[in-house]
Amino acid sequence: MPQTQIACPNCRQMIAANIEQLFDVTQDPQAKQRLLGGVSNMARCPHCGFQGRLATPIIYHDNEKELLLTFFPPELGVPLNEQEKIIGPLIKKITDDLPPEKRKGYLLSPSPNLTYESMIKVILGKDGVTPEMLKAQQDRVNIVEKLIQASSEDVRSELIKQNSALFDEQFFALFSRLAQGAMQSGQDTVGKQLADVQRQLLDETEFGRGLKESVGELETAQKSLQEAGQSLTREKLLEFVVASPNDARLRGYATIARQGMDYQFFQLLTDKIEKATGDEKTRLETMREKLLDYTNEMDKQIEARYKQAQEFVESLLAQDDIVKAVRDNIDGFTQDSVDLVNQMLRQASEKNDYTRMGKLQKMVEVLREVSTPPEVALVEQLLDAPDEASLEQMLEANKAMINDQFMQAVIGLVGQVEQAAEQGNPEAKALSEKINAIYKTALKFSMKQNM
Repeated sequence: MPQTQIACPNCRQMIAANIEQLFDVTQDPQAKQRLLGGVSNMARCPHCGFQGRLATPIIYHDNEKELLLTFFPPELGVPLNEQEKIIGPLIKKITDDLPPEKRKGYLLSPSPNLTYESMIKVILGKDGVTPEMLKAQQDRVNIVEKLIQASSEDVRSELIKQNSALFDEQFFALFSRLAQGAMQSGQDTVGKQLADVQRQLLDETEFGRGLKESVGELETAQKSLQEAGQSLTREKLLEFVVASPNDARLRGYATIARQGMDYQFFQLLTDKIEKATGDEKTRLETMREKLLDYTNEMDKQIEARYKQAQEFVESLLAQDDIVKAVRDNIDGFTQDSVDLVNQMLRQASEKNDYTRMGKLQKMVEVLREVSTPPEVALVEQLLDAPDEASLEQMLEANKAMINDQFMQAVIGLVGQVEQAAEQGNPEAKALSEKINAIYKTALKFSMKQNM
């Protein structure tokens, strides 16, 4: 998203900020995340340290949920008639961008919101987020603040004991986002405090201890698979899985070797179950059910990412000037969406859909011209790391990019390079070792980052 130069609300020096008034999720599915995630209309001043939300009028639109919301910050003091002059052209754009059959009555009566918070509650409410869920989230934020402000580890320990019910998966996800945000915005002191709190939470909360164990078991599973190397078969993978001492190791294998757990793999496991008796048979049956749950969970995550990428690409294809649309939204492209564009181009070619082919071809050309997919570009940088310590430093410097999309991109590159190595390419063999080392280190880093 192009940035705008504005005067810092505090020190008045010029800074760059993402200013956005129209959040039309019907045309741009990423808009909702930018609004809820505080990506847009936030000022972070490198001169005076000011950080906060900018007083900017906002229009939010979601055709599927028939939502058209407006918010004018009271401090702007904009009279009602002037507000209508501002929102009028934006609502007209919303209406013009919709096909006639989707233009409904709600577009004639936008819902004004007196506060930014009330607007967010309406949006979340339509997603099924209840006031009770919002309160629980606020409680989690409050306990983080108390833990940071605690004068000693003993005081933090007491707070942890008194609020044990709050330290669940959602808490640790929130904590991770807050820690990443602090480091990315240059708040090193707060980041260090959060790191100290995290270490204590991993030792003193039930969920934290489980996370800590999961990281260790994942590393052990990864080591086993790497040692097997090219000799890794479905039968060998089954041996590793059956020998798993706990659920954390089992989930680790499912995470790393999901592609190997196909129909043939589960048929091998079923054959083994049929030959077993007594407690061993029961153990294997339970293990199969857990593996099916883990793989189904991963498939749903992949499907959700695919759907998000598809909505993003389709929103760009719906625009007349496809080149401009791609350039304006280049930051929204992930490896998933780039792969999807290439897949859609092949499908359009097979169907002789020349109109769609033309747009997709232009999209591919712009993507090639503008940049390499960010995940691949980062891997190329990591390949230059001289040792593991340097690799870890580079991952730390790019921690915001070490996510599921990045890990999937690395897995894809591992497969491509190993295939080339099997075909006798000597350069690919050396490259395969480097990329596998990157994958192992990045996986460990990613798990620790998500604690």
